[in-house]
Amino acid sequence: MPTLTSNGIDISYQASGDPKGLPLLLVMGLGMQLVAWPDELVDGLAELGFHVIRFDNRDSGLSTKFDAAGIPSVPLAIIKSFLRLPVKPVYTLDDMAADALGVLDALGVARAHVVGASMGGMIAQTLAARHPGRVLSLTSIMSSSGRRGLPGPSKAARKALMRRTAGARDHEGRVEDMGENMSENMFQIMRAIGSPAYPTPPAVLRARIARAMGRNVCAGGVARQMHAIIAHGDRSALLAAIRAPTLVIHGAADPLVPPACGVDTADKVPGARLVLIEGMGHDLPAQLIERLLALIDAHAHGNMSPDSTLRLFEKQ
Repeated sequence: MPTLTSNGIDISYQASGDPKGLPLLLVMGLGMQLVAWPDELVDGLAELGFHVIRFDNRDSGLSTKFDAAGIPSVPLAIIKSFLRLPVKPVYTLDDMAADALGVLDALGVARAHVVGASMGGMIAQTLAARHPGRVLSLTSIMSSSGRRGLPGPSKAARKALMRRTAGARDHEGRVEDMGENMSENMFQIMRAIGSPAYPTPPAVLRARIARAMGRNVCAGGVARQMHAIIAHGDRSALLAAIRAPTLVIHGAADPLVPPACGVDTADKVPGARLVLIEGMGHDLPAQLIERLLALIDAHAHGNMSPDSTLRLFEKQ
């Protein structure tokens, strides 16, 4: 898989579709690799005429790891944030947005449509606000503004996520000690945060996890990325500066980043359109790929219907 160098680090990436098509950058979420984007979504976007570019964020996949910086305590960072004490991450979401920009620079892409999921949505928001001339449109999926007072994860989702970051510290990032335990842990997390109305078959989910683990494992990277999210805090003022046409897609049944976070994100971005999908959780289930393709395509081409400021899709 090709690798480029930007901001002093190596970034693994993959491009699909016609290089002369509309550039579309996909930014993935916490601890996830570029292969976490469903093949059906990537292939569908390419078939729609987009030049699809996806990459591994720093500290994930085949991109540069920051293991030498150690594994921070996420619970301690949460307490500090709650007390309004400074949280000093190894790197910031601004650094990660600069990585995304570096990918575009290295590939000679002047402007691109940008789609981010979860933490990737936060990175995409930051990119659109900091570099407005580089973003043709923004699609923020199952993400948040980070504003204080927004509802947090459900008890089950929080427990699953904290077990993942705690496990990183327990094992000190040593892959040989994790193996089957990490695979099962990931399976339980994905089950806990997935779409209740559109469940992914267990065998398919396990195959995806095996694919990701066979490619790379960086447990400490999850904690460092989480640290960056916590340190970034409230992005409300940043979102108000976004001028790119913005679409916010959120699952109405998201247990990790509740739908109120999507509503708030759309409220903060001038002129943003909000689409809530009934029965969708914190994943990109196969049953919704066609719907997501239609939304992203319409948004990128400026063909969203006038009444789409708020659309609630009922479970079919």
